[in-house]
Amino acid sequence: MITKLSVFLSLIAALFLNGCNHAEHEAHHELPKLEATTLFRKDVSLPRQYVGLIEAIMHIEIRALEKGYLESIFVDEGQWIKEGQPMFELMAKVYQAEFETAKAEAQFAKIEYLNTKGLADENIVSPNELALAKAKLDKANAKVMLMQTRLGFTDIRAPFDGVMGRFHARIGSLLDEGDLLTELSDIRQLWVYFNVPEADYLNFKMEEGDKLGEAVQLKMANGEIYEHTGVIERIVGDFDNSFGTIQFRALFPNPDKILRHDETGTILLTKHYPNAMIIPQKAVFEIMDKNYVYVINEEEKLEQRLIHIEAEMTKLFLIKEGLNESDRVLLEGIRRVSPGDKVSINLRPPEEIVPELELYTE
Repeated sequence: MITKLSVFLSLIAALFLNGCNHAEHEAHHELPKLEATTLFRKDVSLPRQYVGLIEAIMHIEIRALEKGYLESIFVDEGQWIKEGQPMFELMAKVYQAEFETAKAEAQFAKIEYLNTKGLADENIVSPNELALAKAKLDKANAKVMLMQTRLGFTDIRAPFDGVMGRFHARIGSLLDEGDLLTELSDIRQLWVYFNVPEADYLNFKMEEGDKLGEAVQLKMANGEIYEHTGVIERIVGDFDNSFGTIQFRALFPNPDKILRHDETGTILLTKHYPNAMIIPQKAVFEIMDKNYVYVINEEEKLEQRLIHIEAEMTKLFLIKEGLNESDRVLLEGIRRVSPGDKVSINLRPPEEIVPELELYTE
């Protein structure tokens, strides 16, 4: 009786353990439920950004043309002035005296010439003496013009409409010829120079043209978009081998004079991607500088697929090649699975996924 009871209890224990192992086995092979989606297409416009330097088309240095004391300043820093408006005046007494002296010498030479001409007409003096008197008069008149010009240099006037820069000299300063007084900038139109990498330049030339005449926008230093649109005018010079870039120049109107010379900003050059294939960035992982996604095949198993990305958006990638529109792409659990794993998915349409990813496109 004892032996039969022991055998019976052993059978019960074996059945119990077998059931537990079977339950554990089923639990171990339970398929994970992971989120997935499909790709979608959309017309997208993306701005490429290039750091730009803003320069006035007309920007010059105002310098002293003669030596002397700065006697008067008629304008102020930052003031908008008109062409011909007085700006600075140097002490003119010395130059005025030189001018008056030159005029007196010219008058004397003129009288001498007229006397010599009268004598020459009566054949009292030779024609050579008359020619010498004429040359002396011409020299005296030329000196008058020179002294008048130097006197005019003491009165410095605006060569064009523009905004004044900061002063580099004050009233009473002793100036030498060529000393810097200020700068003058006509900012009603501005050039923005921006450097384009060699790869982008080649893409422009081969795919989109040289971009001349194309409209661009300017993002100002405060992050705001400048209200006026510019246009690309020129590709400037040759490539800079140190940085692998070439310089473009865009023209912007500045009627409200908001922008100033030597400001910085960012040029936004829009590229259009018609019917672009789009995928959430969270579906992509990187191995050895290459991009991959997990695609769920017909057997509900994972395939690791190499993809090539054409452009990047907020939370999204534009796919150049590697995927089809009908492919089902894994969105979550990427680090917990491996190629060949069988999975159970919760397939969500892109219309649900995209709003959650904060899509910003034009």
